Amino acid sequence: MDQRPIESADFDDTGYSYTLSLIAGKYKPVILYCLMEYEPVRFNELQRYLKKVADKTLSRNLKELEADDLIRRVVYPQIPPRVEYSLTDRGHSLVQVLDKLCDWGIENRR
Repeated sequence: MDQRPIESADFDDTGYSYTLSLIAGKYKPVILYCLMEYEPVRFNELQRYLKKVADKTLSRNLKELEADDLIRRVVYPQIPPRVEYSLTDRGHSLVQVLDKLCDWGIENRR
């Protein structure tokens, strides 16, 4: 077994750390799960799914996920405007990871 000292930079350079930086938080995994199950999804549908999330908080999380190319925002030019969110190809690549989290939760729920 490797006995070298643990350095903080070691963890920051891991794929695990990078993945967590994209999906960590109270709402991001739930948003991704919702899109995985029901895409495309409108803003109000996400609010209902997440229950007590503030508009500003949901909007910020969606913008961050969009900036990280995990979700796509499509605005339809109509009155009133319609906006739908769905997973990008990069977001779809996380489905397997989210499914494994679900499987673990089902197997280990007490």
